[in-house]
Amino acid sequence: MSATQSRHASRAPFAVTVALPIGVLFTAVASLATLLGVIATAPVEVELPAPAAALVLPDVEVTATPVLNPCADAEVQAALAAGDDEAVVKAFGGGGEFQAAVAIGNAPCIPLDDPAHEWVVVNKLRALTPIDFTPASVTPSNLRGTSRSVSMRPAAADALNRLADAARAAGAGVMGVNNAYRSYGLQKITYSSFVRSEGRAGADAGSARPGHSEHQTGLAVDVVACTPGCGGIGQFAGTAQSRWVAEHAWEFGFIVRYEDGATATTGYMPEPWHLRYIGVELARAYHQGGFHTLEDFFGLPPAPDYSE
Repeated sequence: MSATQSRHASRAPFAVTVALPIGVLFTAVASLATLLGVIATAPVEVELPAPAAALVLPDVEVTATPVLNPCADAEVQAALAAGDDEAVVKAFGGGGEFQAAVAIGNAPCIPLDDPAHEWVVVNKLRALTPIDFTPASVTPSNLRGTSRSVSMRPAAADALNRLADAARAAGAGVMGVNNAYRSYGLQKITYSSFVRSEGRAGADAGSARPGHSEHQTGLAVDVVACTPGCGGIGQFAGTAQSRWVAEHAWEFGFIVRYEDGATATTGYMPEPWHLRYIGVELARAYHQGGFHTLEDFFGLPPAPDYSE
């Protein structure tokens, strides 16, 4: 072997490696890269353990939480039995709670058609029961009267006295009574006189038919301004007394029953002089709730007209 052959022989392994065609080498590298990519991206199937046994819950009967019935409360029942309307309202939790319970029908022990209670609602669709109802007692207020009908139920008369005293002390002037309690018989005479002078439709706009009048409950009063002489109810609007009553009557348990803009609900033209006693707690809830009619206050339908 020549020297040249000897050198080539010693380098033969290296020579074989580099002697591979370049194209073949690139193809091999590409194939390897592709293989590695497939391996890297192929989804890996992992055998999961068998699912655990389903959790079995005991059978439990689910029922809605019942709405509490305030009428079942012992304090409410005791106040009703005693005939103490103010105590009944307080036992409900206050005027707001009482109103809400009645409006949603959750106070079956509170009859809105019972005229013995201060919360009674009487209108053109809700006659008094009995139709000739008479309050247990009435007493005159201390206010100057412009008629012989100046008495009210004791709680209402007392509240009216305090209201008039407060108005005078506040500089709003003196108030008097035009009409307060009217019996069924007197209301019959009053209504008939309006029918004769204004016709039936005219009478119905401003005067209640017998058995449908708030005055018959002994809880309503028409007040007048006395500065110094007492005027009629038609002169009450726009007076200092009228403005004071509209703002403060609720503080003494009264509301202005027939407000301007409420005729479609109450059935009567506006009467800023007509005050209705419902008690301090309810009057506060009425005022703070922004109500303008007893119908809306207790969730009752409007009563613009008589049913017949």
